[in-house]
Amino acid sequence: MALFPRSYSTSERSSIPPIIRLLDEFDQYSRKVDRSNQSSNNNSFTPRFDIKELSGSYQLYGEFPGIEQKDIEIEFTDASTLTISGRSERSYDDRSGSNSTKKSEATKETDSTFWVLERSVGEFSRSFGFPIPVDQDGVKASLKNGILRVEVPKTKKQESRKITIE
Repeated sequence: MALFPRSYSTSERSSIPPIIRLLDEFDQYSRKVDRSNQSSNNNSFTPRFDIKELSGSYQLYGEFPGIEQKDIEIEFTDASTLTISGRSERSYDDRSGSNSTKKSEATKETDSTFWVLERSVGEFSRSFGFPIPVDQDGVKASLKNGILRVEVPKTKKQESRKITIE
């Protein structure tokens, strides 16, 4: 999976080798096919992220409004692929406005009708493949005001060294 979607960084496209662009276009096609297969299952969504590259790390900023820290999992599925997954549930304030309560579809009041349901709920997952090795042990994540911030340090380049022959 490409770290940066094709629709971003268009000014730098000319510096990207054609094979990388081809792989990126294949990735975009695969995502579209996955979305069309999931369209019958409305219990999943893909969270949106901003990705920033610094000299020593990558910073990922994802939107997770109303999702608690305990409902988000971050893991490396291989040496260079980070996956962020979890679950979101729809919650409503009760009539007094004092507490937020979770209500399932079966327990909704019969005298109310939802005209629009636009919030993303259900299972979510997003994977990021980094083009260079990253320091998995140095990854830091925080969730504040619905924004998940993940900092993924790049591994330091190993300097070449000579080996003496005995």
